[in-house]
Amino acid sequence: MSTPSAPVRARHDHSGLAYNLAGIAVLVGLLSVGAAYLVDELGRATTLPRPALTDGEPVTQTIAGRELHIPTRWFRYGEQIRDGFTNQIDLKVVLTAADGVTPLPVDVTLLPRSRASTSASLLDRVYLHQFGEATLSGVPGLVGKPMQQSEGYRSESIWYDAISPNPFVAKCMDAVEADQARQCVRTVYLPSGIAAVYAFDATVLQSWRQFDTEMERWLKPIGAW
Repeated sequence: MSTPSAPVRARHDHSGLAYNLAGIAVLVGLLSVGAAYLVDELGRATTLPRPALTDGEPVTQTIAGRELHIPTRWFRYGEQIRDGFTNQIDLKVVLTAADGVTPLPVDVTLLPRSRASTSASLLDRVYLHQFGEATLSGVPGLVGKPMQQSEGYRSESIWYDAISPNPFVAKCMDAVEADQARQCVRTVYLPSGIAAVYAFDATVLQSWRQFDTEMERWLKPIGAW
């Protein structure tokens, strides 16, 4: 028998290499399709229906000695959807603007009272001593004061009701993304004794007079108010 020549072996080697490359190309294509499918599914996850006052399927949780019955759709994080005792509950609700139409998403974190200081108490104890000289405008009924840059409060401001003995107070700061609205935080003690930390876009400030009334509509039925 004759021994295969070098050109024949070379053709076999090239054929094997081409086969391997083709296999890699198919694998890469499958991974690309899988990645596209994952991105599509994640996109769908971000368009879930908004929470509503009529939502059901409640989860029973106890925080700060209070038993709450919270609709499943209101939770911000899936791992919190379980019955039992807890020291923090993260929810998302949708208030209605002063025009009665515009939805105002608000993130709500419920905590034991011992773990939070109210924004109103911080106004006198901390914020007033850090105000800059300028006064901001743009929210009827609220006084806006920028924080001193030298104190580490860069691009932050405080908006508060200067008339009420228990004033509405919110601390706002620039959003992470340049094209997004400024973000605000407000902490209160609810009548139940639970502390609530509200996080929302600065556009919500325009409806500050309705804020607590709207929050009561959401938090009272679940036992948090």
